[in-house]
Amino acid sequence: MTMQPQNLRKRRLKSHEKDLQRNSQFGKAPPTGSVLAFQILSPILTHQGQCRTVTSKILTLLLILLGGLSCFLLCLTDSFRDDRGKVRYGIATVRGLWVIDAVNLSAEEAARYRLKLTDFFHAFMSLLVFGAVALFDSNVNKCFWPTPSEELKDILALVPVGIGVLCSILFLIFPSKRHGIGSPLSRN
Repeated sequence: MTMQPQNLRKRRLKSHEKDLQRNSQFGKAPPTGSVLAFQILSPILTHQGQCRTVTSKILTLLLILLGGLSCFLLCLTDSFRDDRGKVRYGIATVRGLWVIDAVNLSAEEAARYRLKLTDFFHAFMSLLVFGAVALFDSNVNKCFWPTPSEELKDILALVPVGIGVLCSILFLIFPSKRHGIGSPLSRN
């Protein structure tokens, strides 16, 4: 028994649609604003990797910590369209969505956005990916390890790639349903 061309075409389209949905997950983690801010500020705070003072190293470490915290927390945000079609943002809590701009949601609607274990899983993976980006940054490497050993060079080259591959696979297996701050929201 062979499939009719129309059914085969529909199955292929659905398959392609699922692939595109899975690939869109890569754009959600880590939040691009956090990474962009890090990439802009890293060369400035490290003096192009020179880190001339202890203050420079402390500020660079603070940048990494704040960027990681930002990635983690932004994974716990969500957005929705209100009755008028305006996009509203909120922070997911155990009780539901706490809307930032003081719009009141009904208890049942807010509960749809309740925090789940997968949210913390995604937040942790986002933190790991940001850490990998920071470890892969040449300015950070030169600042903290000006003359690394060959073993450390290998570690600094391989660990970020390993984290990236592992988290990519996990993001595909466990996709996020959240449309956090900075993530695109569909018209519907």
